[in-house]
Amino acid sequence: MKIELKDIEAYLSQVKAAVRNNRYRISVNAKRQDNIELFLNYVLDEAKAKEILLSLMPVDFSEILHNEHKGFEHEILYVFGKDVSLLERHGSEEKIVSLYIKFNKLDNCFVIVISFHEQKHPLTYYFK
Repeated sequence: MKIELKDIEAYLSQVKAAVRNNRYRISVNAKRQDNIELFLNYVLDEAKAKEILLSLMPVDFSEILHNEHKGFEHEILYVFGKDVSLLERHGSEEKIVSLYIKFNKLDNCFVIVISFHEQKHPLTYYFK
């Protein structure tokens, strides 16, 4: 699939509009333990998470995936990576944390942030 920079710019514009209007949520449930751990391991609140989401740029884009969960195969997921400076919750060090961020933008322009956690493997960036 050929992905154009302008397509990612348009997608991010819609995602950021949803985030600015609080039409999003970060998944934090039993299936999303990695997301929960990010908030447990670093001084990170909803305002800081929102700031990170709004700071995403097209160069942070990695790939497009099809949802593999039964019943959701029609969904298209966008993966981004972002290096951010976060303060350790149990310590005094600020460190650069490479985040893995995966979105699902629904037809009603509500955004579900499926993944918002430390990268387990380095990402390959599409436009870098």
